[in-house]
Amino acid sequence: MAFETHSEKKLEVSALTKGGVKLKRGPSKAEQKRVQEEEHIALEEERIYRRGVASIKDLIAPSAMLVEPSFVRLGNVFCRSLFVVTYPRYVSVGWASPIINLSAQLDIAMFFYPVKAEIVLKQLKKKVGYLEAQISSDAESGKPRDPISETALRDVEQLRDDLTQGVEHFFQFAFYCTFYSTDKEELERVTSQVEGTFASQLIYTRRAYFQAEQGFNSTLPVGNDELQITFNMSTSPIASSFPFTSAELTSDNGILYGVNRHNNSLIIFDRFSLQNANAVIFATSGAGKSYTVKLEIIRSMMLGTDVIVIDPEMEYKHLSDAVGGTYINISLSSRSKINPFDLPRPVGETFSVEDIIRSAVITLKGLLRLMLGKITTTEDSILDRALLETYAKKDIVPGSDLLNVEVPTLKDFQDILEGMEGTAELIVKLKKFTEGTFSGLFNSQTTVQMNNQLVTFSVRDLEDELRPMAIYTIINYIWNVVRSERKKRILVIDEAWWLMQSEDSAKFIFALVKRCRKYYLGITTITQDVNDFLTSPYGQAIVTNSSIQMLLKQSPASIDLIARTFLLTQSEKYLLLESAVGEGIFFAGAKHAAIQVVASYTEDQIVTTNPQQLLKIEEKKKEFEAEGEARAGGIATI
Repeated sequence: MAFETHSEKKLEVSALTKGGVKLKRGPSKAEQKRVQEEEHIALEEERIYRRGVASIKDLIAPSAMLVEPSFVRLGNVFCRSLFVVTYPRYVSVGWASPIINLSAQLDIAMFFYPVKAEIVLKQLKKKVGYLEAQISSDAESGKPRDPISETALRDVEQLRDDLTQGVEHFFQFAFYCTFYSTDKEELERVTSQVEGTFASQLIYTRRAYFQAEQGFNSTLPVGNDELQITFNMSTSPIASSFPFTSAELTSDNGILYGVNRHNNSLIIFDRFSLQNANAVIFATSGAGKSYTVKLEIIRSMMLGTDVIVIDPEMEYKHLSDAVGGTYINISLSSRSKINPFDLPRPVGETFSVEDIIRSAVITLKGLLRLMLGKITTTEDSILDRALLETYAKKDIVPGSDLLNVEVPTLKDFQDILEGMEGTAELIVKLKKFTEGTFSGLFNSQTTVQMNNQLVTFSVRDLEDELRPMAIYTIINYIWNVVRSERKKRILVIDEAWWLMQSEDSAKFIFALVKRCRKYYLGITTITQDVNDFLTSPYGQAIVTNSSIQMLLKQSPASIDLIARTFLLTQSEKYLLLESAVGEGIFFAGAKHAAIQVVASYTEDQIVTTNPQQLLKIEEKKKEFEAEGEARAGGIATI
């Protein structure tokens, strides 16, 4: 059922029939006026309704705004604006980077106003005439030459040439920055710091006195320049004002570490080209630190570098098998033994035997402190004398030929102690390693050899109590080999925080990091326990003596310590917290850049640490071996 109202009837368009054609009549003027009045009423009602509805402006706007001569107060936040008034003759690239990287809340606005070349050339022509007339007048009157005028003339002529050839363009450039703080004194401190930073580059700024509101509005992200304080500049100096700069870490020599996330360039670097070849890698578990190190190992080996790895979790076994390396498993039941009393065998260079013996005694005393626990001053003196006598018993004394001597073992050292007074307690503790449960580890001559390009020492099967001592002994053995023959080598110490737990082992690693450069060795320390490593004074020193540092994804618990140690900005802290696997920050000397580690498919198959991926590789390997056996069986049958 349909109902027709009176108003609808009045708006109805009647149809007239004329010659079989229907003609429609439009609304009258009265009807049009009535419709317009109804629309006006509807719009007014909508405006009244919207007055009571909160918009996005209402949500983000401050509750109040107070304009002072030198700052603006938004609620409880103080805002102050600065503008640049003078630049030096030359400005360096990235001169605004110290400001953009400042640990403060700020907004920066840059405005560029193009100026037509013909207008600038006309003004420059007048300037050239004025300068030439001044120089000529000074010369005629016998005045000394004015270097300022001559320099200005050369600059103007160069700019005229560049503008005419289209090499440069001309702009009026405005640079403003606004700082925010809830504390007025803090705002003053930040302002003074920024003014000092700019002044150190001969760039002078002014505060927006009695234009605080205009300065604040000019730095809002709406593109309004209410200050209108500009400086004439050509293209090149304006380009250098871009505040975001990234280090180029591409060189002709070295290996590929990854891709620069700032500009997609390749980070190709030779660690041996720096003042030392040491590196540290910090990351959480699963962030890709072992993956990154394995890639470096493969690529370094392609350039002829020998690599030695201390593997605490048998993560490098697949890599070692793939490249034909030597994998040595150190455990109580293993046949692979290392004698802590080993000495370097100098080849082709003159060494002081006395210094070698003294160094070995100091190193062994550090190992004995790990084995025997706390030692008194008297016991320390006894151990020192006993070690010297142990070497002397094997005719290892100053002047001996170290190439033809047999080094003592831990049992020989025990025999010497048994013949000395005041050593009963030391002997009891030592017997655990010569006759007791742990006798199979340190009380033997060395049976391992390092005659391969990749040598990996695995300590996974050792008890946690023995692991620091074993790693200490392995590193000492490696150090002796390194000192015996100078070659280009990299030593990788995974889970280095094990050695930071004891002062003696931490001190030993630090001494190696300081001295290894002389023997063409670079040490890479890897750890996921950042707090334990960096809170140790020796850990801090190791970082300081490492020219390469790589920070991958970090945990919130350690990011503040990392930021203080490496002087990270707030944005770099967030980058490390949000990084994906294989992403982080790469430091090389004074340069650093955001990095993404990349690998080819073949490299990925070799270096992967993903258990699921490793399981598939093992399954494919077994299938391949089974097919080979079946094929061999078929050939034998035929």
